[in-house]
Amino acid sequence: MTTRHHAQLRIAADLAILTVREGALHALVITRGNEPFAGKPALPGGFVRTDEDLDAAAVRELREETCLNGADLHLEQFGVYGEPHRDPRGRVVSVAYLAIMPNLPWPSAGSDASGAAWVAVDRAQGNLAFDHDRILYDAVERARQRLELTTLATAFCPPEFTIGDLRSVYEVVWGETLDPRNFSRKVINTEGFIEPTGRKRVPATGRPAALYRAGNVATLNPPILRPSTDS
Repeated sequence: MTTRHHAQLRIAADLAILTVREGALHALVITRGNEPFAGKPALPGGFVRTDEDLDAAAVRELREETCLNGADLHLEQFGVYGEPHRDPRGRVVSVAYLAIMPNLPWPSAGSDASGAAWVAVDRAQGNLAFDHDRILYDAVERARQRLELTTLATAFCPPEFTIGDLRSVYEVVWGETLDPRNFSRKVINTEGFIEPTGRKRVPATGRPAALYRAGNVATLNPPILRPSTDS
């Protein structure tokens, strides 16, 4: 008779929290205070307690490690990571959460984190503990898809903004330079994406630029696709 060995699993929740700061896409990164990987950067997260819902665990871990209130964020599950050797402590399956929001405050380290900070994604990737580089990569890709399909980019603009302001958000998140005329045409032709205010921003030099506000739809139809994926 063949003996079957069933894994003794522990479940974790890991969080990729993204925002735009100083013209670059940033991720929330902690410095681990405990082994394994003490002193290494990682995404916030930790083990789910036996009497705890997954979403509640994600909110708790974010609060304990960074002092940010996850209840104020729209956290969405975007992946499950279960490679057998991803955690040296044993068989751990992680449920990954994503939030991409504007105007997030500076974090403060707590719990088993010895540090917490916003770090530019291109600096963070390649240095994270566990398999968090892969989780962050997947999170950034999901965020980029969100900009293709939804009006999320307007949340990173002031209440009144130019199309150039909006294009800058896309360029930061996508990591691509966009053709201004082509982008403007797509935005204006996407019903409900933005609404004109009738006002203009007058710069110190150059031509005045029309001001817009966020429109009344949440989903873009048609989507605005990245140049690298737009066929």
